[in-house]
Amino acid sequence: MRRKTNSNSLNADIQNLIRQNCHLFWWVPDHKKEQLTTESLIEAILNYGDARSVKQLFETVGVYKVAGIFRQQTSNPRNNYQRPVKHYFSLYFDKHAPEHSQKRAD
Repeated sequence: MRRKTNSNSLNADIQNLIRQNCHLFWWVPDHKKEQLTTESLIEAILNYGDARSVKQLFETVGVYKVAGIFRQQTSNPRNNYQRPVKHYFSLYFDKHAPEHSQKRAD
């Protein structure tokens, strides 16, 4: 069951997720880490996070929203996803968020 959240609590949850995964943003100065976008958070966690952080990302942001952002990011030929990560999550989202799939029905 999906929990309902208002914008403020979602924002607080995202900020908490950034704090918990701040080591993934080693190049960002500490005082700017909480200004990161949701897109940056998704990219970093999918590329470098562990299973726990991916699960928290899906619970916080939502699998469908993550899938949509991932598909948007990877539709550009130049993106920052590692090839195995891009392949894995493409397959994952094809199965778990099919409305954001890049598969074409014949």
